[in-house]
Amino acid sequence: MIGACALFVMWQAGGDPEAAITLGVTLWVIIWWIFEPIPIPATSLLPMSLLPLFGIVSTKELGGAYGNPLVLLMLGGFLLASALERSGAHRRIALFMVRAFGGSNSRRLVFGFMCASAFLSMWISNTSTTLMLLPVALAALEQTKDDNLAGPLLLGIAYAASIGGIGTPIGTPPNLVFMGVYTEVTGAAISFGQWMVWAIPVVLVLLPIAAFWITRGVSKQGGAALPEPGQWTKAERRVLIVFSVTALLWITRRGPFGGWSEWVSLPYANDAMVAFLAVVALFIIPSGKINEDGEQERLLDWATAERIPWGMLLLFGAGITIATGFINSGLSSSIGQALENLSTLPLLLMIASICLAVTFLTEVTSNLATTTLLMPILAAAAMGAGADPALFMIPAAMSASCAFMLPVATPPNVITFATGRFSIQTMVREGVVLNLVGVIVISCACVLLLKDL
Repeated sequence: MIGACALFVMWQAGGDPEAAITLGVTLWVIIWWIFEPIPIPATSLLPMSLLPLFGIVSTKELGGAYGNPLVLLMLGGFLLASALERSGAHRRIALFMVRAFGGSNSRRLVFGFMCASAFLSMWISNTSTTLMLLPVALAALEQTKDDNLAGPLLLGIAYAASIGGIGTPIGTPPNLVFMGVYTEVTGAAISFGQWMVWAIPVVLVLLPIAAFWITRGVSKQGGAALPEPGQWTKAERRVLIVFSVTALLWITRRGPFGGWSEWVSLPYANDAMVAFLAVVALFIIPSGKINEDGEQERLLDWATAERIPWGMLLLFGAGITIATGFINSGLSSSIGQALENLSTLPLLLMIASICLAVTFLTEVTSNLATTTLLMPILAAAAMGAGADPALFMIPAAMSASCAFMLPVATPPNVITFATGRFSIQTMVREGVVLNLVGVIVISCACVLLLKDL
């Protein structure tokens, strides 16, 4: 209804019919993504059906949106993460990192869990990371005499999972949403390594600040015994080798010195191709186990692969389709002209305003849905202000991962809150400060790292 009203008002005001239709469809999608009368992935089919129906997006452009290399990279990342989880290698990595910090000191124990959570969330979903670390953390809490450890330890795992996701393009979907829309709007691609150059400094600054804040009341004594990881299995070793090689190829594709794609004269290589070759290898390489039928198991099988969150791919494609509709209909130009005055604000204030709005908006809405809708608007605003769209879009993408206040803000918050080991008041008290810290850190980092754009 709201979308239809907006369409009617814009049409009557003399606006372009295609721009009015695009706005109406977008508002319809926004409302349904927020209130979820049907599942979010199902709502994501609306732009795919309505924008081509009215001739705003061509079928070729539609296919390009849902088959975008970044959508395919997300698919490959999901499959790689599935193999990592199936082998149990992720748990071994986590225990190694936690034990490296030591379990005899409560504060160091929290730091260890947070580093493990952040590192794993750079490569697998923050939900999987939290679910995997939670039993280990609860077992440690059963053995500790520190009564103040539960809240900081569980909150630390949840917060670090969100912070770590900022670090790589596949760490959390909003990062890839930005990269997809940015390419659609500007025609320029951002590599895996380039994103990490911008994002890793934010993680390295924000993570220790979060750790020191939530452990300020934790004793430096206490701690807990940690479980032994046991012997390495063949599956763990082989999956970790494939994953490490894949990550190295992602990071070095475009650099240094032009990257391997230039060294071996493969200019059309992209990160999705690397991911798919790795996935094929996982389906081929034996795991070292024999199944019930006496056959050699592989590192990845289809029963595991088909459990990935396919709906995320539809949501991602919807965002790129909407961005294409904004450009084709002229709505992007209209928004840009309306927001030209943003160029009069100081850069730091402009970026901080975006970070603040996105951070608190994602406390009550899906961070993926929020960034999917905001990216085309921010791109239009940046172009209207005569700035590179990345200046507005990157802070928004990073801030979407910094909702620390409410259980509903992100799955790690829900999972740890469900343990009943801390109150919602505790999460709000700790989280609101970190929300503001995230705004400051991301704003300053973006001003320093993106000043040459």
